[in-house]
Amino acid sequence: MKNQEIKFQNKSEKYSIFIGENSINLLPKKIKNLCPETKKIGVIVDKNIPSKYKQILKKKLKGYDVSFLQFLANEKNKSLKKTYSLLNILLSKNLNRSDLIIGFGGGITGDVASFVASIFKRGINFINIPTTLLAQVDSSIGGKTGVNSNHGKNLIGSFYQPKLVLIDTTFLKSLPRKEMICGYAEILKHSIIKDKIFFNWLKKNTKSILDKKKKELIYSIKKSCQIKMFFVKQDTTEKNLRMTLNFGHTFAHAIEVKNNYSKKSTHGEAVLSGMILASKFSVYKKLCSSQTLKEIKNIYIQNNLDYTYKKYSNRKEIDKLLPFLKNDKKNNDGRINFILLKRIGKTTLSNQNKISLKHLKSITKTIAQY
Repeated sequence: MKNQEIKFQNKSEKYSIFIGENSINLLPKKIKNLCPETKKIGVIVDKNIPSKYKQILKKKLKGYDVSFLQFLANEKNKSLKKTYSLLNILLSKNLNRSDLIIGFGGGITGDVASFVASIFKRGINFINIPTTLLAQVDSSIGGKTGVNSNHGKNLIGSFYQPKLVLIDTTFLKSLPRKEMICGYAEILKHSIIKDKIFFNWLKKNTKSILDKKKKELIYSIKKSCQIKMFFVKQDTTEKNLRMTLNFGHTFAHAIEVKNNYSKKSTHGEAVLSGMILASKFSVYKKLCSSQTLKEIKNIYIQNNLDYTYKKYSNRKEIDKLLPFLKNDKKNNDGRINFILLKRIGKTTLSNQNKISLKHLKSITKTIAQY
């Protein structure tokens, strides 16, 4: 199957996303075209990537002075301390602004590598090669970079677009089902917020995606990237419309912080939980129908994903999340800023549904019952 190309372009930047099996083969030619003066390359690589994939990348970079910087991808290492360490190594290798940094790994690796690239000598060429489904459909698209702080997730960062994104589905072959579910959560989210037809397609094809069937997998990645790109193009620096992409994430980030980013629950599983909670809140606010909520729940049930929200079907567990909501990036006046659902394919905008923690606590019993 031929590589699929999606193009990003705004007033100041443009780049392509290539999606397909063995799209990594495009890398040598693309570096020559996009970064013709590059001599040195720093590859920030996830330690957990199978060595055979690292060898494939190494062969594609023949002829360059390449340094592989091993990175243990976890939320603890998604930090300023680790960023400083990586910057020091790159500075010692004497890379300059015409050289190149490549991020090779999942979303955490990509977020840190792109953040490093954005501040290294005030900006160096960057190429993202995401190796997890979550990174391929979400964090590798749109130019958001960042690290965590003690106050919350992704609160320190920048906006920095790559020169190229290569999405090679070959790298997904080694992923366990739990990681496929993690990425699928964002695919489902994209359909819920923008595309009812895609949502209906997912009703029939979710199993094929989770089973890594090539045709369905590539289509779902491409469709998901196109939806994310729709929002990013119109609001690159996340002032308003792009915040729609945070549907379900207000609760999800609270779940992650509360659980201290435990490996027992992935980001995607937290998003799956968060989308149900946000949909229940939407029903409570009479913004969407209980039938819409049922339709979303059915996709979960049919694909054994309902375990992600069952824990939050009682008031006590929802109340435990409330203290962790206050540091969400969308908040700007002390109230919690929710993206809520009107119907499949349509959400409210940011700043249309704000609620105080006190008020939220008074209605969690009702929300839990939906």
